[in-house]
Amino acid sequence: MVRVLLKCIAACGRVCGVVKGPHPSHWTGNLAMASLSTRSGTSPLDISGLYPPIATPFNKDESIAYDKLTNNLQRWNEIPFRGYVVQGSNGEYAYQTVEERVEMVRHVVQLCGDDKLIIAGSGCESTRETIEMTQKMADVGAKAVLVVTPCYYKGGMSNDALVHHFSVVADHSPIPIILYSVPSNTTIDLAPEVIIRLSEHPNIIGLKDSGGDISKLGNLVYMTKKNDFQILAGSAGFLLPAYVVGCVGGVCALGNFLGKEMCELERLYKEGRMAEAKDLQHRMVAPNACVTRRFGVPGLKVAMDWFGYYGGPTRSPLMPMSETDTKAMRDIFVRNGFLSN
Repeated sequence: MVRVLLKCIAACGRVCGVVKGPHPSHWTGNLAMASLSTRSGTSPLDISGLYPPIATPFNKDESIAYDKLTNNLQRWNEIPFRGYVVQGSNGEYAYQTVEERVEMVRHVVQLCGDDKLIIAGSGCESTRETIEMTQKMADVGAKAVLVVTPCYYKGGMSNDALVHHFSVVADHSPIPIILYSVPSNTTIDLAPEVIIRLSEHPNIIGLKDSGGDISKLGNLVYMTKKNDFQILAGSAGFLLPAYVVGCVGGVCALGNFLGKEMCELERLYKEGRMAEAKDLQHRMVAPNACVTRRFGVPGLKVAMDWFGYYGGPTRSPLMPMSETDTKAMRDIFVRNGFLSN
């Protein structure tokens, strides 16, 4: 498998150039940044490991069910996750107020303390608002922030615009920044040349990439390694290949209900038990597709309910799954050995 992946990288790797944008000498901003993440002194924050991008539990009236969140976290805390991503795509952050987004992070930080690394989604459409949200997330205890690609004015999101956006946010952030490329939602696949350029910024320490292009990930690992830049797989569907090409972990929706299995895959890989790891990865592909690109957050929440977590309803305008789709998804989980008939 490793040979196949390396061959794929050699055949498909993109040639990366240089992007115009702020020169490193112009990166200033928050003085606290220097003590938290520097490339010339102490090492940047280590984000290696596995993280579920936790779902936001809602009551029937679509208010946030903090009691259900507490119950879910008590179970997740028994799994050897490195930490949690709060207010990512699977958290339905786009449908929440500023106050709700911040309070969710505060709640998780208070329940987990220092035992888990909490990464908060702080991305907004404008640079100014993203800076403000990032500061709020830092204030309630997040150790790093995940900043999604702005996309509403897609035609204006040139490489230069994106370099400028992420650079200015990082300049002003008191905690490290992790880039978040999720083209299935934003329709913008963050270009390798943009990522490589941004990897030079002392307060941009990594990338979560949900695109699934293994040749791209392998090339990025190689091109950014001198900058201590860390790359996380954005889906369990390609977690093992991502590890093989040098990614340091993953932020995977499947971890919301198959966390033990996801951590087992990581363990098998690190112990060199590749045949077993490959078998488990193969079994994860179809269920993962169900709760990501096929049925999305509604599918994720149904699966959580199946496995004894609280998924609950989505927030409008997301709709609940139909009985037909629910049955189709359950058949896939049964076929891959994660549920019985």
